[in-house]
Amino acid sequence: MTDSPPRPMLATDFTAAGEAKPEKVARPRDAATLLLWRRAGNGYEVLMGVRSAKHRFMPQRLVFPGGRVDPEDRKAPALSELEDHTRRALELRAAPRLARAIGIAAARELEEETGLLLGRMEAGRLQADLAPMRYLCRALTPAMSPVRFNARFLMAPAEAVTGMMGGSGELEHLGWYKVGETPPHELAQITGRVLREFAAVMELPEAERATRPLIWYQGRDTRRLERMSPRSPG
Repeated sequence: MTDSPPRPMLATDFTAAGEAKPEKVARPRDAATLLLWRRAGNGYEVLMGVRSAKHRFMPQRLVFPGGRVDPEDRKAPALSELEDHTRRALELRAAPRLARAIGIAAARELEEETGLLLGRMEAGRLQADLAPMRYLCRALTPAMSPVRFNARFLMAPAEAVTGMMGGSGELEHLGWYKVGETPPHELAQITGRVLREFAAVMELPEAERATRPLIWYQGRDTRRLERMSPRSPG
């Protein structure tokens, strides 16, 4: 696929409007994001919240629960392991230990930001249930951003989680938002793109979802197919 034609910077992009390109390009950090979904009438709802104004990265934007992969995620125990297609999709751009850590981070961030458990707590530590997760896509923050992420977007059904939704205050206005409807809060452009990827995937018969091409977003909104050479840099 070819690059999109140049366009003006938008306030809903990864970076703020008018932000100058840094002298040194920041190294992307590995990150995990989870789309927790449930059926709503003829469509779907996803769990989202608004990032606090105190955040440096995408403040006051409506986002999915997620965050960077921590070193502890690489050695954390789990109740179950990643489903085969999800594991292979993650390992296309990550070593096996990192691919698993991305799943762990997605479940951990969900618990920290919403209070919901994809897994169970044992001795004050989350034992993640990785098997319900499915791979959706990934996105690489633009080079001009001072904070960059190589974010993997995973999804899981709401019935896979337990607990009461509460959160830690990192996400405000936490709740279920209808896919395809205009939300009451501002979306980052990449979030809107990922929602469209989710909607397209869910239109497919379940047996065909694992056969679709793997997609990633470069920069602001350039949609690309993943190359099939394993573990190459994003």
